[in-house]
Amino acid sequence: MSQGTTDPRHYDVIVAPVITEKATFASEQNKVVFKVRPDATKDQIKMAVERLFDVKVEAVNTLVRKGKKKVFKGTRGQRSDVKNAVVTLAEGHKIDVTTGL
Repeated sequence: MSQGTTDPRHYDVIVAPVITEKATFASEQNKVVFKVRPDATKDQIKMAVERLFDVKVEAVNTLVRKGKKKVFKGTRGQRSDVKNAVVTLAEGHKIDVTTGL
């Protein structure tokens, strides 16, 4: 598989960009935060970001935020666990998450 080709499975690995105040501050250090599949590995995330956005990735850090127990209209429930990936880009590369793919 060549560097320029895009595998449809890459779209399954990255669910959505995270646009929060903390993620915006991280973008100043050349980092981008994505919500990813719970079973995605760091290598899969790195390959998906490099192929989809045509950038060079230096590092991938992942974290799993456990779902909270909540009450909505008297019904108890639990939010799903969410896995985030903080992707550090190489110097000179940039991703604008405000635009779509």
